[in-house]
Amino acid sequence: MENKMFCYQCQETAGCAGCKVKGVCGKEPEVAAMQDLLVYVTKGLSAAATQMRAEGRQVSKDVNHMVTLNLFVTITNANFDREAIIERIKATLAAKEELLASLRAVTGSSDNAELAGKTGLPDAAIWNGGEDEFEAKAATVGVLATEDEDIRSLRELITYGLKGLAAYSKHANALLKDNEETDAFIQSALAKTLDDSLTIDDLVALTLQTGKYGVDGMALLDEANTSAYGNPEITSVDIGVRNNPGILISGHDLRDLEMLLEQTKGTGVDVYTHSEMLPAHYYPAFKKYDHLAGNYGNAWWKQKEEFEKFGGPNLMTTNCVVPPADSYKDRLWTTGATGFPGCKHIDGAYGEEKDFSAIIEQAKSCPAPEEIETGSIVGGFAHEQVFALADTVVDAVKSGAIRKFVVMAGCDGRMKSREYYKEFAEKLPEDVVILTAGCAKYKYNKLDLGDIGGIPRVLDAGQCNDSYSLALIALKLKEVFGLDDINDLPIVYNIAWYEQKAVIVLLALLYLGVKNIHLGPTLPAFLSPNVANVLVENFGISGITTVDEDLKLMIG
Repeated sequence: MENKMFCYQCQETAGCAGCKVKGVCGKEPEVAAMQDLLVYVTKGLSAAATQMRAEGRQVSKDVNHMVTLNLFVTITNANFDREAIIERIKATLAAKEELLASLRAVTGSSDNAELAGKTGLPDAAIWNGGEDEFEAKAATVGVLATEDEDIRSLRELITYGLKGLAAYSKHANALLKDNEETDAFIQSALAKTLDDSLTIDDLVALTLQTGKYGVDGMALLDEANTSAYGNPEITSVDIGVRNNPGILISGHDLRDLEMLLEQTKGTGVDVYTHSEMLPAHYYPAFKKYDHLAGNYGNAWWKQKEEFEKFGGPNLMTTNCVVPPADSYKDRLWTTGATGFPGCKHIDGAYGEEKDFSAIIEQAKSCPAPEEIETGSIVGGFAHEQVFALADTVVDAVKSGAIRKFVVMAGCDGRMKSREYYKEFAEKLPEDVVILTAGCAKYKYNKLDLGDIGGIPRVLDAGQCNDSYSLALIALKLKEVFGLDDINDLPIVYNIAWYEQKAVIVLLALLYLGVKNIHLGPTLPAFLSPNVANVLVENFGISGITTVDEDLKLMIG
């Protein structure tokens, strides 16, 4: 049977091989096709922008922001709205045509065909079809358009890493922080995935370079967040509810949360965080809002049950949208890169104040949230907070009170096999500390695993992008212990992945020299056997087995 679509960018892809009929995420084939085309035209825009820089011409921030937002739109569980994606394709083609016009003037080319001949621009940079051609073009430019399995694997690995990097760049951009060098790299790397002259060795090198810029991108976002909101600090977060109506905000965008909190002051509406927005509570700047009530629920994949029970409107600021049930679809709002047909979308350009008045008015007419749990959870162990505890941590390691750290960062998901991570945490010896970031923590952050001399056994650094903090902590410990190799630290890595932001975190760790990372619950479907072997042989990447076997291997 002919494929209706093909997508294998996330861990839950069908049969760990590829979604061919409909996305496991809920993405319809017609949406997948437009996402493929949006990636293609974004690569074309990137090729034109890269050529502009080669000609000594400046590329505007608007183009840089368009590239990062386009990539973010195509991340798993971000945008299911075909019409919205089509509008982005049209806008991208128009922006590309402006660059081509400038290039024609610079090179003295009479038309785009002559321009391509002089500069070597790929078809993606030249093609400028109308909407009536979109569907046919999309059928020719998807993942499987690259026939060689290993070249395809590396191109997709790079592209998915760039999607994750683009997401982090977009969050920094929302706080008016930009890095032209990173934007230029994203665009040049996208263009190189269209270059048939690049060898496997060339693409492997580009993969590691992507990891280098992944570190830079996470550093930029860390600086953007901490300069705006302060350094995260140890915080106890309430997981119960209050008696006021509320808005539940999910995703990663702290600027969206800030605007919502400002606009809900004095309205009688409380704001609750969900999933990856939990770490917002750790930032000092958000503690001034008395109506930031707490965290409601768990990881993203439980939202159908939890959004239903919340009773008020739910605001999705980034990816992790689950197609909503009809019973609460009218209460699901999207903003930024997210979208779902039939749900209300709140627009807002970089630097603009978004208008949340409509969602606030809806909240006022809704009941208070239904209580689903009580108590509190503790987090806020980003790099500066852990550095402040460095002497205590080092003494605990030297005395033997802490035998090892295990990094269990990454993503949560629906598959039953992910219960492995809960069981792994429960069975860890009491002298082992978990370092975590991302929504993977919801498998074990409510298990009450205790502490070691006052140091909690689950140290939550924050969102997935705060894996950067975990890297800085490891580098600091390497320095304190006087080690030459980061891999000599008493740290092991047992990371759960789901989507493309986890890919850039993995590439960043590889760039930093971290080896012997265990990745699960399955290895990515987009890794061909030969590419997987390169990662195994050079970096010691491996999958997971059983909890008991892996505990013996990793902990001893």
